[in-house]
Amino acid sequence: MAWNIDAITTAALSAALAAGASRQAAVASNIANAGTEGYVPLRLAFDATLEDARAALLERGSLDPSHISAMRGRLEPVLDAAGVPTRVQLDAEMAELAGNSVHFQALLQGLSRHLSILAIAAADGRK
Repeated sequence: MAWNIDAITTAALSAALAAGASRQAAVASNIANAGTEGYVPLRLAFDATLEDARAALLERGSLDPSHISAMRGRLEPVLDAAGVPTRVQLDAEMAELAGNSVHFQALLQGLSRHLSILAIAAADGRK
């Protein structure tokens, strides 16, 4: 079935915003638990999810909005090169927080533009 670009764009933006919120929560938890003995910091990983989406795209030739909306990252412990869980490093967490904030703002701008285009289309291009 052919999906319209609006449904796919909306689903993709929604999934990306949800991922940004989950990433923000993970980083906040890492910062809050920086002094907790034995706490292992977490990161939101999308590798397996993106690979599944890529395989579905190759198999079917398209992705439907429900498949995109179902894309979720997985929280994974931060490990060093030897596979040993690391301790919370506040400077790395703050950098992650800043990067996620910029990413989230870009997504919100994209959503705003998308909704503006839909508003113009709904008004038949008239202002």
